[in-house]
Amino acid sequence: MTGNTSSPRVVVIGGGPGGYAAAFRAADAGMTVTMVDREAAPGGVCLHAGCIPSKTLLHIASLLNEAEEASAWGIDFGTPTLDLDKLRNWKDRVISKMTGGLEMLARTRNVHFVQGNASFESTNSLRIESAGNSTSESIGFDYAVIATGSRPAAPPGFQVDGDRVLDSTAALNITDIPSSMLVIGGGYIGLELGTVYAALGSRITMVEMESGLLPGADRDLLAPLQDRLEHTFDSILLDTRVDELKASEKQVMVNLTGAAVEDGTQSFDKVLIAVGRQPNTEDLGLAHAGVETNQQGFIEINAQRRTTTPNILAIGDVAGDPMLAHKAAHEAHVAVAAIQGQPTIYAPHAVPAVVFTDPEIAWCGLTESEAQRTDTPHTAVCFPWTASGRATTRGRNDGLTKLILEPVTERVLGFGITGAGAGELIAEGVLAVEMGARAEDLRLSIHPHPTLSETLMEAADVFFDNSPHFIARPKR
Repeated sequence: MTGNTSSPRVVVIGGGPGGYAAAFRAADAGMTVTMVDREAAPGGVCLHAGCIPSKTLLHIASLLNEAEEASAWGIDFGTPTLDLDKLRNWKDRVISKMTGGLEMLARTRNVHFVQGNASFESTNSLRIESAGNSTSESIGFDYAVIATGSRPAAPPGFQVDGDRVLDSTAALNITDIPSSMLVIGGGYIGLELGTVYAALGSRITMVEMESGLLPGADRDLLAPLQDRLEHTFDSILLDTRVDELKASEKQVMVNLTGAAVEDGTQSFDKVLIAVGRQPNTEDLGLAHAGVETNQQGFIEINAQRRTTTPNILAIGDVAGDPMLAHKAAHEAHVAVAAIQGQPTIYAPHAVPAVVFTDPEIAWCGLTESEAQRTDTPHTAVCFPWTASGRATTRGRNDGLTKLILEPVTERVLGFGITGAGAGELIAEGVLAVEMGARAEDLRLSIHPHPTLSETLMEAADVFFDNSPHFIARPKR
């Protein structure tokens, strides 16, 4: 430990969900905190070009889809008209409101915010270059927390021009609605943005190199979404590779290779590349501070989030998967506790994942596919939303709630939910896993009726073979 131990100087590099959470927690603990970010205000990619703008647009997509479906219920809203300027303004107002809130919270906590690019000079000093590299300053620190996040990845040889060939950041700008769009990548980013553009009127073709969409999710959870996408997307091409992109003034020519590809050369108005993200670690001068990375560029850390230089910690996307904002925020808590000298480690049993498609998919803890792959003893039971009164009233029976249990103790090991609002429901599953709840605990916890939340209770009822609304034997 160096510096003033009663009030250590902490610098946080990156102002995203992990960065500002670390900065605010450190300030609340009485530390002197500087937060450095390339943007003019805190929030990071999540707020400025990720989680928040994408969910704003997904909400609009949901409204459009629900308005269309309402015709079957006797309500016809007519053909919607889109005002892209107002749509972008609404998205920008959401971002501005949340940015302003973070700025106020930083000022209230006396967190010194600096806009600029930070790089290590040593294990105890940083060089901060202002925007445009017009000025620079050196600052010392006792502890540093690296939370610089990630950026969209692109396959080698594919050039993202922001006009015809887009990454997720460019796609969120919604400059226009292309008649046709190719989405390369069937992960959560591609699925979410494909959902947005399909709702706004684009014909979507999705290409995925793997044999299934959304790797990591159980196939039965994915099935309702895939069924719906087969009607909303023009086509979904699995086991398919994009060999070449050639953008012209008006279209992008694409060469595809795959068993399901009938025409290997196709043209689209725009192409969205959504093949994952890569950590922002290249320009940090990590070698000057003795901070090591792995072959993929992620920073090597221990359970306390300390790097190979103990007074420098790393959290969020730069520290590896899962690359999720809430995981970064939790790591911030661990990192600050470590700086304080408290006994702490990062050891969650359940980090929830949510894909905000229509329907949503969410899961936490042990998945069935993971249990099968690792030969972990388990029992999986499902409660289908065809038996849910609340789902029926909403006209959305295309969902299920899945419970993974330890066979002997009947302890909850994992949850999976597909359906409208799955992202809001999964938190109960996280709590159940973290607390070591048993199926009996879920069954005996009274849930309100009619709600979607009671599907978690009824999944436990299915395990005991006494669900009042569904008869099924558990898979053992």
